[in-house]
Amino acid sequence: MKILQRYFAINITQAVAFVLVAFLALTAFMDLVQELPSVGKGTYMIQHAFLYVLLQVPGHVYEVMPVAALIGTIYTMAQFAQSSEFTIMRASSMSTRMAAGMLFKTGVVFVAITFLFGEVITPRTAPLAERLRLAAKGGTVSAEFRSGMWTKDIVHAEGVKGPTIGSRFFNVRQIQPDGKLVDIRLYEFDLNMRMRSLITAATGTFSGNNTWQLANVSETRFDNSRELPEPGAPLPPGTTIQSSFGLDTASVSTRHLDTLDLQSEITPKILSVSRSDPDRMSANELAVYTRHLAENRQETERFKIAFWKKLIDPLAIFVLMLLALPFAYLHTRSGGVSLKIFIGIMIGVSFILINALVSHIGLLSTWPAFLTAIAPSLLFMALTVGALWWVERH
Repeated sequence: MKILQRYFAINITQAVAFVLVAFLALTAFMDLVQELPSVGKGTYMIQHAFLYVLLQVPGHVYEVMPVAALIGTIYTMAQFAQSSEFTIMRASSMSTRMAAGMLFKTGVVFVAITFLFGEVITPRTAPLAERLRLAAKGGTVSAEFRSGMWTKDIVHAEGVKGPTIGSRFFNVRQIQPDGKLVDIRLYEFDLNMRMRSLITAATGTFSGNNTWQLANVSETRFDNSRELPEPGAPLPPGTTIQSSFGLDTASVSTRHLDTLDLQSEITPKILSVSRSDPDRMSANELAVYTRHLAENRQETERFKIAFWKKLIDPLAIFVLMLLALPFAYLHTRSGGVSLKIFIGIMIGVSFILINALVSHIGLLSTWPAFLTAIAPSLLFMALTVGALWWVERH
């Protein structure tokens, strides 16, 4: 059986590798076509476009590997059926369970490769590709909103520790490719959501230890911790009084600083993932950002679904490879290899569409994230069991 296992693994791996390369070449070509209109803008030349497309390839490996494993396995099983090799294997006491076990052992390699690209390589190459593209164009990262990118932070009594004393809304108009923040606005509120501080800064640089160094800072504080001064009494320098704030705010003070060290739970990593496509983020990044959103009482369902899909989608390779096993039982009169490959492509496309459809329906219907992520795999697992039952009976 070791020889048979090796024979299965070699043939399936060769077929899957061929299909994978074909899919990657197709997706890379489509990415390059999309980049061509940008060539010539700024210093963005054709070599930058080729490098950008090349850095995007690892992300496509994660996306197309399940379909490549399905089509490659179907091709191998169809070849075995056409040459009657599978019939000889069955006559030599190989059961369906044994064949499924061989496919499972071969699939372990594909699952490991998929996790490697999804969790290690893509989270590094995708941001690098975007920084390269922006640097060549001389541009900056910005959000879809005109006002820039927004995120929420918790204000603690002692830096990032101690009891919670309020919340902070973090607004950045632009993020340069090197991670430098441009045109920053910080809105701080107390526990009763009364505004207590407005900080604006021209730039911000992360210096480590949850500390941002802001430059050219203007800070306006709305204070209600003291009584209004007596009429005619001198005011502290730089302080103005606006009694229209009533009981909520007794005084408004403004100061200007060259630099200001701000301690915040917001880090460059959180900013990078907040503007990233969840499908290009690692499970660890999704877990960190989901926890950050939960602590700030923000919507987390989209990222929870993406997190569970990161863990479950590679395991769907096992399901799709088992779904290819019934094709080995079909005789040549049931259709040639090309027809079976076409059916495999249709099954793979169906899996991608159903996976995306269930994700959107689960998000809209607030289904549990784990159930939303695993539902397509369970559906195709049921289809696999039904197909194996049918070929066994016929």
